[in-house]
Order: sequence, then structure tokens, then C-alpha cells
Amino acid sequence: MKISFLLITLLMFCSFNVMALHHEPQGEQNTQLSNDNNSSAKNEGVVVDVIDTTGYTYMELESTGGRFWIAAPTTQVKKGDRIRYVKNMTMNNFTSKTLNRTFTTLIFVTSTEIKK
Repeated sequence: MKISFLLITLLMFCSFNVMALHHEPQGEQNTQLSNDNNSSAKNEGVVVDVIDTTGYTYMELESTGGRFWIAAPTTQVKKGDRIRYVKNMTMNNFTSKTLNRTFTTLIFVTSTEIKK
């Protein structure tokens, strides 16, 4: 009986510690990304500059929050287009070897859509 009680207690303690060790604040990050992806005000802007490279199109966008850069899979856009994008990841001090340029902040996006 004592062995069973000790075994159950030990298993409960171990499973609690494993859950605590593997807890990552991704729920908050995922919520943030979901909110950003569903918020058209935050995830859209007017193209003010475009740089095409192999595989990526870098776009400087302007919105109510100011100007910022995004990198999307190769996209046909022109200055003045209003686009909506799906945010994937934000990188700070990202250096593009292709462009020989460092972006203070660069948002990598999975897709873009030109708004009419």
C-alpha cells in the first residue's frame, strides 16, 4: 500500500515537473499572431518601396503606425498598392546577404493580397 501511494505521488510530481519544464509561452505568442493576422488595420499598408530578389519581394509599407519592411514570397506589387498580409515572424537586425543590407525590423509574411 505504501509503495502504491509513493509511486502515485512520485508519478504526479514527475508529470507536474515535466509539464512545467515544457511550458512555453507560445499560447500568448500564438494569440498575438492570430490577433495580428485577423486585424486588417495592423496587417495592411500602402507600398512605398519595393525590392525584388530571388525568392523574395521586400516591401516598405506605410500605415497609421508608420513605415516598416516586410519580406514576402515573390510578389507582383507596385508603389501605391494597398496590400494585406499574413504575418509569420518578425526579426530584429536582420541582415540580407543578397541585398547587403540590415533591416532594423523585418516582418516575414506567408502571403500578401492587393486590396482593391
